Amino acid sequence: MHIHILGICGTFMGSLAVLAREAGHKVTGSDQGVYPPMSTQLEAQGIGLMEGYSADNLKPEPDLVLIGNAMSRGNPEVEAVLNRGIDYMSGPEWLTREVLRKRWVLAVAGTHGKTTTTSMLLWILEQAGFDPGYLVGGVPKDFSVSARLGSSDFFVIEADEYDSAFFDKRSKFVHYRPRTLILNNLEFDHADIFENVEAIERQFHHLVRTVPSGGLIVRPALDKHLDNALAMGCWSSLQTTSVASEADTVNWRAELLAEDGSQFVVVHHEQPVGSVRWTMTGMHNVRNALAAIAAARHVGVTPDHAIAALSRFSGVKRRMELLADVRGIKVYDDFAHHPTAIATTLDGLRKNVGDDPIIALIEPRSNTMQQGVHRATLLPSSEQADRVIWANLNDMAWLKELVPADDPKHSTGTSVDALIDRVLESLPIPCHIVIMSNGGFGGIHGKLVEKLERHLG
Repeated sequence: MHIHILGICGTFMGSLAVLAREAGHKVTGSDQGVYPPMSTQLEAQGIGLMEGYSADNLKPEPDLVLIGNAMSRGNPEVEAVLNRGIDYMSGPEWLTREVLRKRWVLAVAGTHGKTTTTSMLLWILEQAGFDPGYLVGGVPKDFSVSARLGSSDFFVIEADEYDSAFFDKRSKFVHYRPRTLILNNLEFDHADIFENVEAIERQFHHLVRTVPSGGLIVRPALDKHLDNALAMGCWSSLQTTSVASEADTVNWRAELLAEDGSQFVVVHHEQPVGSVRWTMTGMHNVRNALAAIAAARHVGVTPDHAIAALSRFSGVKRRMELLADVRGIKVYDDFAHHPTAIATTLDGLRKNVGDDPIIALIEPRSNTMQQGVHRATLLPSSEQADRVIWANLNDMAWLKELVPADDPKHSTGTSVDALIDRVLESLPIPCHIVIMSNGGFGGIHGKLVEKLERHLG
């Protein structure tokens, strides 16, 4: 079968392309913005990519078109699919029909940490010899691709609350029918499709409704919005997690051995079961690890094996990924695109590097960010950085108003070159530069490293 995918370079649709190719289908796709790591992965898989959208991309006519949720009516390729009567469906629907049916699905949902937690859980099962299928919204460093079919009954998936397609406004994750479900957290996001946090709580409740009574839900002990979602009804077993003594009675707790989260003891029902010593930092990753250990136990992986696996976990591309170390100036790439994610990532780095200067270069790129929904918490979220440079590539009026011209800590730039020039102003050595964006950011990562090498050469 020839499957054509609209929006193929999105993390989810690109992963579907990999699964379809592995299943033996001919796969092609088109997208407006093509950038690594997804474009590189697809090309390596022999998947044909077409830049831009056009009715001509549908020649020869495919047997099936999978339409990503970024597509809307008026898109020339969408219109051609409808006018020609080509068979089409949403990505989540295809995934459920062709891959997830009859499998034990382990899903990871939440506003933050989905990709990393999914990768942790996947790595634990892989190290236990399960050979799980998986779909991750990124590229785990311990795996060569972001998705595979696997040979076992188990399938690990990053479960996104964003809508499925222009013709199916349900959250993607309600399609997946997990037996093991991690709920990492819940905050307001995706303001382009959700009116308020209550609307997101309702979608999470719909997900909870799909978990069987013999299934398991793992969640942090303290999260009021998850409380609200679960209060609407829960028919499955619940296990809770916490760090240190933040909650009284939990199933899983982490006792820190290092302030930055690089070492901690895992406590299960008040009994220590082992210590994680790894390269990851930040309280968010400690929480992610606890959830992954709990979920893995549900399918038979003992905590000691899970802990040993996490001690060898390499992380995920674009999650505090060290890109370069140029004469003591370390440059990191991070996917943070919400104030909470910005704050927790920078806090983890600060605890890891001590008093070393930190420069944060942040692109408010998501639809929610660009609408200015989080403007009140945006500057405070970067408190742990010494200097913060905000990318205002779309000339957003609210961002110009938010950052005064004479602010000694915060500044803005309206082009990639201008942002790089601001980074290089009075650059201390050593220091840590964190680039935060959920997109390609105009190729700033490579351009900055190249300029640093020339500047300090």
